[in-house]
Amino acid sequence: MTKHKIKAVLFDLDGTLLDTAADMGTALNQVLADEGREPVALEVAKTLASHGSRGLLEHAYGAEFHARKSELRKAFLMHYANAIAVETKLFPGVDELLQQLNASEIAVAIVTNKPKALTEQLIPYYPELAAIDIRVSGDTLAVAKPHPDPILHASTALGLDARHCWYVGDAQRDIEAGRAAGMQTVLARYGYIGAEDYPENWAADYEIQQPLELLEHLHRYHI
Repeated sequence: MTKHKIKAVLFDLDGTLLDTAADMGTALNQVLADEGREPVALEVAKTLASHGSRGLLEHAYGAEFHARKSELRKAFLMHYANAIAVETKLFPGVDELLQQLNASEIAVAIVTNKPKALTEQLIPYYPELAAIDIRVSGDTLAVAKPHPDPILHASTALGLDARHCWYVGDAQRDIEAGRAAGMQTVLARYGYIGAEDYPENWAADYEIQQPLELLEHLHRYHI
């Protein structure tokens, strides 16, 4: 892929900017506790957090999830909304990364599959993220990642051609969506990648072990 001057970086939210796994795992375990079921270990929940309520509930309930999907998801979202920012925090280095991007006049947007109601409830707790005006959630459009349209919607809102944007995420659907949108893609290896994932097969253009490593790649193409 031809390298273009970078004018914007678009980020996934859960597992990329915010470490939300503990609060999502707690919500899952509250659903299970309501039914007298055994909890899921936080270490396990962490590997599933990027897959949202579906991934967490499907792991906990197996085939039963499909028959009770609407009921279980409603219960999960209720518990999660009631305690959405108890343990959730920015990944180390995200604050400085966003400051550096701003100083370099590189625009930023958030593209997440999290429902808009939860995205907009969560982000105000973190001023660094609240300052990001362009936020596309999982139900902003009729489709969500891995479809490229949410990412393209964000780049259009920024007034930029997708070729001048990079997309950073920790899940396979992030990389697939970014590639389909014609962007350079960056895999956040520090995010929620489980033992059953095979990120080496996702064909990301770059990988980073911590947020600030992104700057090393960007500086090659921004100037």
